[in-house]
Amino acid sequence: MPPVPLTLEGWNILHQMFRIRWPEWNEQAPAPRRRVIDEAVTALKSMEHAANGRTGLASLLGHKGDLMLIHFRDSMDALNEAELAVAQLKLAPFLEPTTSYLSVVELGLYSGSGQLYGSLKEKGIAPNTPEWKEQVEAYLAQARKTMETRLRPDIPARRYVCFYPMDKKRGEEKNWYDAPFAERQRMMADHGFIGRGYAGRVTQIISGSIGFDDWEWGVDLFADDPVVFKKLVYEMRFDEASALYGLFGPFYMGLQFRAEELGALLDGRTPGFG
Repeated sequence: MPPVPLTLEGWNILHQMFRIRWPEWNEQAPAPRRRVIDEAVTALKSMEHAANGRTGLASLLGHKGDLMLIHFRDSMDALNEAELAVAQLKLAPFLEPTTSYLSVVELGLYSGSGQLYGSLKEKGIAPNTPEWKEQVEAYLAQARKTMETRLRPDIPARRYVCFYPMDKKRGEEKNWYDAPFAERQRMMADHGFIGRGYAGRVTQIISGSIGFDDWEWGVDLFADDPVVFKKLVYEMRFDEASALYGLFGPFYMGLQFRAEELGALLDGRTPGFG
């Protein structure tokens, strides 16, 4: 069987992290500040529920930045439009980029891939033949239809957001990509079981970034209680897929807020999330 599981892709995602240049910003007189804020609020409000996607805002905690923008768009071109729109704001000179992350919403189909590959093998259909490709595409088309809301979700309306990138280990002793398909399928099923135990308390959006950015996946977690992030990630550390193969990048923790609250952030106050 092919070693690679099938995947479905949805929204393209760009995370932008900025540090506000507070000394320069605080030197601005009230009237110019108001004009800058008004322009930014108008632009970001239109981006929150754009025709081709969504944009979320978060006030970051810690030294890694002050503001995180999360853009969900239907194409890479649209992501570039969003990025350039932010760069053209009068606020842009007061925003120092600290990092960014590019990915695409990804649903891994380990279980379905294993069943499909096994069925095709039993029928004597060889991989990558026209009949094989036809059967695979028919399966993917049905899966896309069933999972549409998961492929293009709204940004969850929850106060707290945690983002981090991750890899699967490719070290000398443990290499995820050397493990047999059936073993990876079993481990991912166990991994998903833990996540389902947090249903209703946390919303998770997984995105693939292989070939797009420096890590292999991005993970966005949304919740009304930030402690849930610690509990979920901690429990998953004991899961075989994470304990043996998981490598975690930097974590970014923020408070979501609406674009209309941007002025509060720029005034040095915690923005609300009504």
